[in-house]
Amino acid sequence: MTEEAHHIGYTVDGALARIELRRPDALNALIPDMGRELLAAVRRAAADDAVRAVLLTGAGRAFCAGADVKDERELTPEGHPDLTTRLREIYGPAVLAIRAAPKPVVAAVQGACAGLGVSFALACDITLAADDAYFLFAFVRVGLIPDGGLTAFLTERIGIARATRLCMLGEKLSAQQAYDWGLIAGVHPAAELRSAAEEVAQRLAAGPTVALGSMKQAFDAAAHRHLAAQIELEATLQQKQAPTRDYAEARAAFAEKRAPVFEGR
Repeated sequence: MTEEAHHIGYTVDGALARIELRRPDALNALIPDMGRELLAAVRRAAADDAVRAVLLTGAGRAFCAGADVKDERELTPEGHPDLTTRLREIYGPAVLAIRAAPKPVVAAVQGACAGLGVSFALACDITLAADDAYFLFAFVRVGLIPDGGLTAFLTERIGIARATRLCMLGEKLSAQQAYDWGLIAGVHPAAELRSAAEEVAQRLAAGPTVALGSMKQAFDAAAHRHLAAQIELEATLQQKQAPTRDYAEARAAFAEKRAPVFEGR
């Protein structure tokens, strides 16, 4: 069975559901409608008793470039860009839906994985990457903080020192380094990534689903107990940047394809 929303592909083959991000011309950068479709697809797979594992992929040459910076934001009553509503109503719930699904979710990451794309990749239970893939933590370049639970995932997996460096300096992390640091579960040659991810997902789909779901719940209790609260904190802190000159400068610099000049206010 194959169904497609406008920006998301949803396929069920036996016990495996495949969810594909489909804005390849934009490197699968997220816009609200796409986020809503992803949330619906994850919830659908989670509720389908015939589905025993999920594989999350991205079409084209990138997994996901994060939120589409070109997409205009709504305004708050004060006239500032609304940086929180989408996080609270779309992207945060999608991350939490992946974690709450009572079955394993595998991510196959190729090419660029940035911003919210990293959040979705790390929300999955097993994250595999191509050897030429990379993870980009560039929020600081647009005058924002990490969101989508990324502060929780990074701190838990690689520690506060490495997480702080990556995010404050807006650094890029290679797939191999991400694996060496324990951020992801495996690295494969680019030509072999999809088949390797399919094999892992099919093994999980043939496994003891209730036991796997219980493992997931236990791991969440140990490592991600406060994930929802962290996502809410990120959203609250994100809005603090909306009225700043630095955020306005970051947006202008992006549109003008130049380096931003921050004032610290």
